[in-house]
Amino acid sequence: MDISFTYNFPALRGYQAGKEYFVVMCPLRLIPKIFLFDEEEIPVEYRAQRILNKARIPEMTNYIIENANNYVFSSITASVDGDLKFEPLSTSLSMQDLGVLKVSMDSRFLINDGQHRRAAIEEALKISPELGNETISVVFFHDTGLNRSQQIFSDLNLHAINTTSSIGILYDHRDQLSLITKELVSGNSFLSRYTDKEKVSLSKNSPKVLALNFIYNTNKRLVCKVKGDKITIEEQEFLTEFWSVLCDSIQEWQAVYNKELTPRDLRINYIVGHSVFVEAMGEVGKYLFHQYPSKWKEKLQLVSSIDWSRSNTSNWLGRAFNENGRIQKTNHTINATAEKIKELINSMEV
Repeated sequence: MDISFTYNFPALRGYQAGKEYFVVMCPLRLIPKIFLFDEEEIPVEYRAQRILNKARIPEMTNYIIENANNYVFSSITASVDGDLKFEPLSTSLSMQDLGVLKVSMDSRFLINDGQHRRAAIEEALKISPELGNETISVVFFHDTGLNRSQQIFSDLNLHAINTTSSIGILYDHRDQLSLITKELVSGNSFLSRYTDKEKVSLSKNSPKVLALNFIYNTNKRLVCKVKGDKITIEEQEFLTEFWSVLCDSIQEWQAVYNKELTPRDLRINYIVGHSVFVEAMGEVGKYLFHQYPSKWKEKLQLVSSIDWSRSNTSNWLGRAFNENGRIQKTNHTINATAEKIKELINSMEV
């Protein structure tokens, strides 16, 4: 190897399956240069696994730019087809795997995991070049001829499990609506006791009534916001008041709270134990707030007189559930359910 034409990285050497791999610190400015993403340069057998979802790139780029002081990116994993030379800092047993990795500049690099991170970094550097001196960890596997690359890609994704949207909301400390949703859940006696903060759907035997993402999605409908939008103090107060009134007005929820009805029986017998109802109430709440600004709370309390039972097919069949009795949640069923609830509320006097 000609040491005059190498990339030199501070590195840690490790071993998996009897083979060396290396963890290096790579300046962000080098990422777009050494990890080229030109589909014409990628062999056809690798392309299908690495097609970029370009719609994700602006969101990830904005994440870096808007959180320049506290963004976090996990490691990029890549295969290297080229000459590698690891030089330990010391021959002592405790230091022999700490050193410098020299990679020939004519090597081919193929990303196994992190192509969207790489694309977002490239776009972020165009806007904020000063980020170029920051680093990201890269895991290098030496793969002569890139023969193992597909298997590496497959193995890396074999046991990957996406986090649920509820977990994402729970752990999000930037999105204002996530923060408000968690705050109102913890401040409401019914929601704090009967909200599952991990799952996105509840099994028939779940001891909970709602999932955190039900509430978050309903809040988005109530104030017409999307993730990342600013929430005014007035909107936050409305959300808190809405959930307080709703929880007090759904008699079946209160029966669960008072141990007169189990969450399981609630889901079996009533639509108020399902997300289609909860999100429909987001549309209803928004409508009442704008149509009856001075008495929306009184109008919302009228839901206490509505028959939410699944045996009430005249109201909920074809809306909250289908001919087979199966609850269905789509934008169509949410809106259809909401329209029926609004009709029922408007037919009653405050």
